[in-house]
Amino acid sequence: MFNKRIKIKTLLDSDKINYDATVMGWVRTFRNNQFIALNDGSTNNNIQIVVALGTLDDVTLKRITTGACIKALGEVVPSLGKGQKVELKATSVEILGDSDAEKFPLQPKKHSLEFLREIAHMRFRTNTFGAIFRVRHSLAYAVHKFYNDRGFVYMHTPIITASDAEGAGEMFKVTTFPLDGTAPKQEDGSINFKEDFFGRSTNLTVSGQLEGELAAMAFSEIYTFGPTFRAENSNTTRHLAEFWMIEPEVAFNDLEDNMDLAEDFIKFIIRYAIDNNKEDLEFLGLRLEEEEKQKPLGERSEMGLMEKLNFVVNNDFERLTYTEAIDILKESNHNKKKKFQYLIEGWGVDLQSEHERYLVEKHFKKPVILTNYPKEIKAFYMRQNDDGKTVAAMDILAPGIGEIVGGSQREERMDKLLERMKEMNIPAEELDWYLDTRRFGACPHAGFGLGFERLVLFVTGMTNIRDVIPFPRYPKSASF
Repeated sequence: MFNKRIKIKTLLDSDKINYDATVMGWVRTFRNNQFIALNDGSTNNNIQIVVALGTLDDVTLKRITTGACIKALGEVVPSLGKGQKVELKATSVEILGDSDAEKFPLQPKKHSLEFLREIAHMRFRTNTFGAIFRVRHSLAYAVHKFYNDRGFVYMHTPIITASDAEGAGEMFKVTTFPLDGTAPKQEDGSINFKEDFFGRSTNLTVSGQLEGELAAMAFSEIYTFGPTFRAENSNTTRHLAEFWMIEPEVAFNDLEDNMDLAEDFIKFIIRYAIDNNKEDLEFLGLRLEEEEKQKPLGERSEMGLMEKLNFVVNNDFERLTYTEAIDILKESNHNKKKKFQYLIEGWGVDLQSEHERYLVEKHFKKPVILTNYPKEIKAFYMRQNDDGKTVAAMDILAPGIGEIVGGSQREERMDKLLERMKEMNIPAEELDWYLDTRRFGACPHAGFGLGFERLVLFVTGMTNIRDVIPFPRYPKSASF
């Protein structure tokens, strides 16, 4: 068997010495024709391979370049150098894949994040992105663990759908029709989708929520975790055209139950990363510390990364209504001195990211759950409150990001739901399948959506969402 390797992390974490081992990985550096720093992605730390002078011929030595892939056999011995307990005293080195040292884009030096985004297919091999994506993996695993341990059913909702759960209209169309204008038309000149592949107009999903509600009406507790798509022309550090969403939907839950579930969920997965990715998070914390030093004093975070994560998991989230938030924002010095780009003048406005971040970072200095938003700025499916003005909605706001969770208690009363759909010009006949959940055994239920990349952004301390997804999709960019 070719692959009898031991992972570098396993070697470095063990106190065992004086045994034979095989390692494989990619060369980070090669010094003095003797010392190879080898990395296999299991950790940011390299194993030092010591090659005795005369062990390898000149041709092989010249092929050991940065980026080359090698297999090394030898004895694990105590290291004489600083920074590692053990090293591998090589008896043989085999080149598995050459790397042209002059053309390899990741030279052993510091690279900017902007440069690395241009070579996103190679950035996994850097320490920063190695740490980010190991943390992302742990967070994804923790998502499934949290819900599985609580008896939820994992539901795969469709990626291609005929519904628009958000009512936003900013969707990617799915069609097999030609794009040269020859698609079949109806008498009024519009495209005749009855002749298309699915026999109707379809798009990439913006949310699995409506389908999730169907499943919750049978299993009581379900969650989805999959890709979603928004065709918003948003070239910002917080938006992607393709991103992953986690959407639990729970029968017999009200708004308070929903808030409790979301807070417990966020704390659980962050705690899982703290417990299982300490080394990577400490590395990312140091990276963030260096980044913060470049900012003006007034813009620097008061907490380091590890301190912030521990603070979140060990403290209750602040809970307040939208109305209370508006009062705080309206009376703030930030608003009075016109430091907000969008000034708060009264009740009913949709909060912007700057307002959300002010509440979290300046006023409460902790994650915040806002509830009971004006119904005019929220979706049709949210339960209407008795005041006739607000809905039982909730958003969780996180430091550095703003909204990380959006959810609500759903409107289970058929008459209220139909009335709201009519107000918002949503054709009831198109969602007749959805309305069956209200016709046959309706019950109070609630759910929320958490943008996975925003969570990864928060946990890793990164500032651009394009750096926490392997292959980012955004306006004018769909490489790979």
